[in-house]
Amino acid sequence: MSQAPSPSATPRHVAIIMDGNRRWAKNRFMPAALGHAAGAKRVREVVQACAEAGVTHLSLFAFSTENWKRPEDEVSSLMGLFMTYLQKEVASMNANGVRLRVLGDTQRFSEPLRELIADAQQRTAANQGITLMVCANYGGRWDMLHAVKSWQQAHPGQSLQALTEDALAPYLSTADAPEVDLLIRTGGESRVSNFLLWQAAYAELFFTDDLWPDFGADRLREAISWFGQRDRRFGSSAPL
Repeated sequence: MSQAPSPSATPRHVAIIMDGNRRWAKNRFMPAALGHAAGAKRVREVVQACAEAGVTHLSLFAFSTENWKRPEDEVSSLMGLFMTYLQKEVASMNANGVRLRVLGDTQRFSEPLRELIADAQQRTAANQGITLMVCANYGGRWDMLHAVKSWQQAHPGQSLQALTEDALAPYLSTADAPEVDLLIRTGGESRVSNFLLWQAAYAELFFTDDLWPDFGADRLREAISWFGQRDRRFGSSAPL
C-alpha cells in the first residue's frame, strides 16, 4: 500500500475546481461565455502565485466528462476558449518556466484542438518551474478505470488479483506528480465532483464562496496559510 506523504507547511500539489464562472456572468447580466473568459484570465495570476509560494504542481479542473451535458453553444464556446488560451499563453508559460500538461480523454476534442494541445505540451516540456496540469474531459472515475485497463494491457498474462495500489499508480494520468495536498473549490459548493478522486485521498479540502473570476492571489495565499496550520496525520495514531 502506498505510504502517505510527509506533512509540510507548503502544499506540493494544489488542485482547484474552478467553479462559478456562469454565476459570475449571470450576476452581471452577461452571457455565460463572458464568465468563462473572465475565469480564464484569472489562471495566469493563480499559476504565478502558486509558483511563488513553492507549489510544484497545480491541477485545474477545466472541463469534466459531465460537462458535455451542457448546452451545445456553451460547450462550443468553452472549446474555443481553450484553443485561444493555448495559443496565447504558451509564450508566457515559457517565459516563466511553466510546464503544461493536459490530462483527460482528449480523443473527443477536434483535431485542431488536439494539435494545439500537443504543440503546447511539446513547447513547454523542458521547463523546470511549476507544472500546470489542465484537466479537460477529465473525471476521476475515468482516470481510475483507464489506469486499470492500461495496467492490464501492459500485463496481459497477470490476473487483476496481482494488481496493487503501487502497481496501479504509474498508470494514472498524474503518474509523475505528487498526490494532491490541497484541494480548493470556489463557488460556494462543498463537493469534489469526480475530480482527482484517487490523488486527493488525503487532501485538505478548502471551500470558498468566491466565484472563480473573483478568486485571486490573496485568497490563494489564505488557503495555503490555512493548509500550513492543518494537523495532517494520514491515519496515524499521533497525539491529538
